[in-house]
Amino acid sequence: MVAGDPPAAFEFKLKAIPGESPATTRTSENAMPHNRLDGKIALITGAASGIGRTTALLFAREGASVVLTDINEPAGHAVAAEINTQGGRVIFEPGNVTSAADCQRVTERAVREFGGIHILFNNAGIIRRASVVELSETDWDRVMAVNVKSMFLMSRLVIPIMAAAGGGSIINTASGWGLAGGPRAAVYCASKGAVVLLTKAMAIDHGPQKIRVNCICPGDTDTAMLRNEAQQLGEANEKFLAESAKRPLGRVGKPEEIAQAALYLASDASSFVTGTALVVDGGGLAGS
Repeated sequence: MVAGDPPAAFEFKLKAIPGESPATTRTSENAMPHNRLDGKIALITGAASGIGRTTALLFAREGASVVLTDINEPAGHAVAAEINTQGGRVIFEPGNVTSAADCQRVTERAVREFGGIHILFNNAGIIRRASVVELSETDWDRVMAVNVKSMFLMSRLVIPIMAAAGGGSIINTASGWGLAGGPRAAVYCASKGAVVLLTKAMAIDHGPQKIRVNCICPGDTDTAMLRNEAQQLGEANEKFLAESAKRPLGRVGKPEEIAQAALYLASDASSFVTGTALVVDGGGLAGS
């Protein structure tokens, strides 16, 4: 190349793999590993909608047998039917994850039907948009029960099962607001901050049993819960979503993007990752 000439276009060619004709040589797209959860059994709470539903579908496509639980029975059965239609292995067991008896029933059915639990996705969650002075004691207790107590109840049942099997992965849904505060979200921020530190404490306690514990901290994600926030605040959906999109990537997240983070933490790709709060928020916390 002569000085001053424009640089030649960079070209990358995959070398043919011995035993394969050029026509069948793999590209980066079809070389992506599939069935990353083959042989695994995953229990997912809050599985009837939003991030839970999308993660259930993804885990099933990746080869996992999935156990779904949610308080919304019709929606939970619909997700199970969708997975069945796609050839996946699935059961739906309705349950209230703030109830110790319900958590035990769900866990026992998972073991009875599939033989164990390798992945626990503690995903059930609710939000109440209010300051401390606006909250009732009932609001406080309900949010803390669903967002934090449920993880304690499920984890204490599943950890012995994982330990007996030689290890596993627990994934907790936290939030960007578990790492930074937000307006009129006092109990939600408190609950998600608790999830972040519960995750770290559990990772320390159960690492010797080869159980990895991590949490995902999503930013605003396009789910029914996000739109419910607008209703609680008395704002129009369009205005609320436009405000939510004010982050470096200029949009809210998709449930599929959070599900991909859960897949990473559930799979062997994250085999040396534990005690981590994985932020998936389009850069929302980048300046904090």
